[in-house]
Amino acid sequence: MKNKLNNTQKSAVEAFGNPVLIFAGAGSGKTRVLTHKVAYLIEKKLVKAENILALTFTNKAAKEMRDRIEDLVKKQHASVNMGTFHSVCARILRNDIHHLGYSSDFSIFDVQDQISLIKVILEDMAIPKNYVNAREVRHKISFYKNKLVTPSVAKRKSNLVIEKTYADIYKIYQKSLFKNNALDFDDLLLLPIELFDNNQEILDKYRQNWKYILVDEYQDTNKPQFMLIKLLAGVHQQVCVVGDDDQSIYGWRGADIRNILNFEKVFKKCEIYKLEKNYRSTGNILEAATSVVKNNKDRQPKELISDNGAGNKLGLIETHDEMEEADALVSALEKEIKLEKRNFSDFAILYRTNAQSRPLEDSFRRSGIPYNIVGGFRFYERKEIKDLISYLSIIVNPKDTISLRRVI
Repeated sequence: MKNKLNNTQKSAVEAFGNPVLIFAGAGSGKTRVLTHKVAYLIEKKLVKAENILALTFTNKAAKEMRDRIEDLVKKQHASVNMGTFHSVCARILRNDIHHLGYSSDFSIFDVQDQISLIKVILEDMAIPKNYVNAREVRHKISFYKNKLVTPSVAKRKSNLVIEKTYADIYKIYQKSLFKNNALDFDDLLLLPIELFDNNQEILDKYRQNWKYILVDEYQDTNKPQFMLIKLLAGVHQQVCVVGDDDQSIYGWRGADIRNILNFEKVFKKCEIYKLEKNYRSTGNILEAATSVVKNNKDRQPKELISDNGAGNKLGLIETHDEMEEADALVSALEKEIKLEKRNFSDFAILYRTNAQSRPLEDSFRRSGIPYNIVGGFRFYERKEIKDLISYLSIIVNPKDTISLRRVI
């Protein structure tokens, strides 16, 4: 197992006894380190498999980690507790939520369920639709919860009339959830905190169950997730977090970069490791990326070193508008295909917003280049665009019954 790790990775894997913070730059073998660390804890009998808790942000990441651990330690991995924050918290609540007055068969409301409930509340409160809408309220309530702000605190800190209204709705919303024996996704994180704060015996039970905690993508944790880790780690503080402050992009949904930057202040005697050897990109790509990200004020300094040589130089094409940009990309692509004998499937184009796909798609269509949109719909296949085109089609051709049917 050890010969698959570089020296820094090996040191991070074998660190034990103190809290561990691993800054893992892009392509530096983060998942390899996490899985090898779990295997190391089990094989060296430092912690029993059933006493290890590994937290991830997606089910896909949890499955990948589980599969890799299985390859390393075979069937011993089976009893490792592994899952997303929400799935692990749901398990806690199914077992112990009755202490908070809910029954264990509680429902979990998705976004649409939340909006439906809020619409009922707005109607009961006789709040005009043009004053606040249900989606705005849901977003505001989620914001409060991600900051651990209760309805009473939200009301007390409200300065504007609209904020007081949000706080009032929030209070009724929580009462309505309770009456429905229902939770929203934010509650899955908040209620275990309430449970642990109010019942030391239950907290001690889970601390005893999970004696070593590992957290993936720690830079994406929010305040409730940080509190859960802190509570579960307790005085033993046997916790290992892996993340990269340079890859923190979820501040808009509550992620708090301070969780990783201030980790060593909260978890004393913390051991810090920086994985700076990049196995994914070339030197020129890393140099360009570093020249941008190093300007961030709040970050841990790190220098990624490529394991793949310098590679080709990066190109920069400046254009006057988005249509010229799209045509320039198509020209560059066609040149590469002709000179390097590549296939269309060898290329990927990244864009920042969905709206930016339109000029690219138009240029591809004119050039007869086949393409696929990954993780979404083609511009002209999006519902709102097809609806708009149907209206325009009827104006141009009143006999277009298919477009008329869509509009109706």
